[in-house]
Amino acid sequence: MPSQLPLNREQSRRIDVLAVEHYGMTGLVLMENAGRGAAEIILKLMVDRLPSARPVVICCGKGNNGGDGFVIARHLDNRGVPVRILLFCDPTKLTGDAAANYEIARRAGLPIEPLFENVDTATIAARLADAACVVDALLGTGAMGEPRIPYDVAIAAINAQPAPVIAVDLPSGLDCDTGSPAKHCVRAKHTITFVAAKSGFLVAAAKPYVGEVHAVDIGVPRKLLDDLTVVT
Repeated sequence: MPSQLPLNREQSRRIDVLAVEHYGMTGLVLMENAGRGAAEIILKLMVDRLPSARPVVICCGKGNNGGDGFVIARHLDNRGVPVRILLFCDPTKLTGDAAANYEIARRAGLPIEPLFENVDTATIAARLADAACVVDALLGTGAMGEPRIPYDVAIAAINAQPAPVIAVDLPSGLDCDTGSPAKHCVRAKHTITFVAAKSGFLVAAAKPYVGEVHAVDIGVPRKLLDDLTVVT
């Protein structure tokens, strides 16, 4: 079951570290659980819009948040939902579990369009114009400060388009701990967060950006969460 206590940035990081180093889980398993759980929630949230001829457009960054996006795309595709992946980095710069899931998506023939050079709002807007919904998998809990190019441009385009926006773990541009939104911050209708809501979600300034929050169990042992709460 997802934890009921809000998690800060350090706690979120420690969960992954302890799951791998102490419990013998792998990052790929955690990412798979996160992405599959998020895909299931997207299907429920968008039941009146999916499947359709219009794609779910998944905007991925270069970190693990983007890796979650690749997994989400694969599971939606497995359920017969058209998907389009917009990758806001050079795919050769992907590393670790994100790189592994990018390669799975590529070999599976999912449509992936890298957008990291000379990107402007109009270009991104054209790729989002026919979206049934848009998934924000650009930046994760580790991100702080103002999003840099091309993420700032991507966020502006996401906020300008009319389809529902679903954020992965937290809206890109929102500070995990303080709940303070950057100048460029995704305004999500729904936020699918992992393990538990983040501390910043409780701040009044964050409410217009996170929308409705849904927590996904990523399979870490309950004991890990109990011990983490006691220690912190």
